[in-house]
Amino acid sequence: MDRFTDQYLTEALKKGEQAAFRQLVETWKDMVYNTVLGIVQHEADAEDVAQEVFVQVYQSIGSFRGDAKLSTWLYRIAVTKALDHVKKRNRKKRWGRVYSLFGDKDESIHNAAPDFHHPGVQLDNKERAAVLFKALDRLPDRQKAVFVLSKLEGLPAKEIGEVMDMNAATVEGLMHRAKTNLRKLLEKYYSGE
Repeated sequence: MDRFTDQYLTEALKKGEQAAFRQLVETWKDMVYNTVLGIVQHEADAEDVAQEVFVQVYQSIGSFRGDAKLSTWLYRIAVTKALDHVKKRNRKKRWGRVYSLFGDKDESIHNAAPDFHHPGVQLDNKERAAVLFKALDRLPDRQKAVFVLSKLEGLPAKEIGEVMDMNAATVEGLMHRAKTNLRKLLEKYYSGE
C-alpha cells in the first residue's frame, strides 16, 4: 500500500474509501496513541482518545484543505483531543472532591498520574520516567503538549508550531519554560521536599 501518498490518501479518504481509512489507521495509530498517552498519562484513556481522533478524522476529512501535511493535521487533532480530555478529567477531579463529601460513590475519578508504560521509554528507565511523567502532568497544557511533541515524538519546533498553530519562537519559549518548570519540580522531588 505504498501508493498512498498524502495527497492520494486524502483524496481516497474524502471519497469514503475504506481501504484508505484502514491504511491511515495502520500508518498513524502508534503515533496518535503515543502522543495522546504522553499527555493523558493513562493507557485506557489514551486508547479511547486515540479512537476519538480517528473518528474525528473520518468525520471531518472533507474540511482538510491540505495546507499542512496529513501527519501534522493528525497531530493537531490528537493534541487537541488529549488536552480536552485532561481538562474534563481535571473538572471531574475538582467536583469529585465535593461529591465525595456527600458520599456520592458514582463520581469515579482518576487519582494522580497512574503507573503506565510509554512505548518510547526503555524498561530500565521506567522508574525515572514515571517521576518525569508525574512532573509533566503538573505543567500547563501548552507546555506539556510542546514537551511531548518535542521529546517523545521528536518533532522539530517548526512542525510543532504547525501542529499547535503558533510560530517556532513561541514553541521554543514554551519548551524553555517547560524544561525550567520540570527542573524545579524534579529538584523538589529528588531533594525530598
